[in-house]
Amino acid sequence: MAYVFKSIIAAAFASIASVASAEKLPLNEISKYLNALTTASGDFTQINDDGTISTGDILIKRPGRVRFEYEDAVVIANKGAVFIVDKKSNQPPETYPLKRTPLSLILARNVDLSQARMIVGHDFDGTATVVTAQDPDNPEYGNIELKFTSNPVELRQWVINDANGGRSTVILGALNKGGNIANREFNIDPR
Repeated sequence: MAYVFKSIIAAAFASIASVASAEKLPLNEISKYLNALTTASGDFTQINDDGTISTGDILIKRPGRVRFEYEDAVVIANKGAVFIVDKKSNQPPETYPLKRTPLSLILARNVDLSQARMIVGHDFDGTATVVTAQDPDNPEYGNIELKFTSNPVELRQWVINDANGGRSTVILGALNKGGNIANREFNIDPR
């Protein structure tokens, strides 16, 4: 019985030590991680503002490109614009300027989170570093909350708070970083 109790105490202290060793990541380390992330692919789960859940696949090719593949839609950022294609519709894609979305901050050619007025939050929630960023020249476009784990540094989720008060959360699965992603993946077609 004493051995079991000692094992539980040892496990508890090991758990506390691992949490204590995980600390808030510095902004320069997060900027360095994002700038080194040139291509990535994986899956994601999205929690929409209305509580519905969507899943799909994501392709990232920095700078400036991302593709979210849903069952019924494709969302592509490319050439400075975001295109939303409804696969079941014959309508042309909806189009928005990428720079008017908070996602543009992590797709930029050079991410510098130390830029004046860009970071409006930099916290540690006990397991991950949470950075809230906005366009310093246009805070009315909304913001993006980025969640990073450490050892190694990994982007695990983001929350977009848009200009209309909407909120959507994207939880990333394991990202396969590096590798070649063809530019045609970011063409505007429903496949």
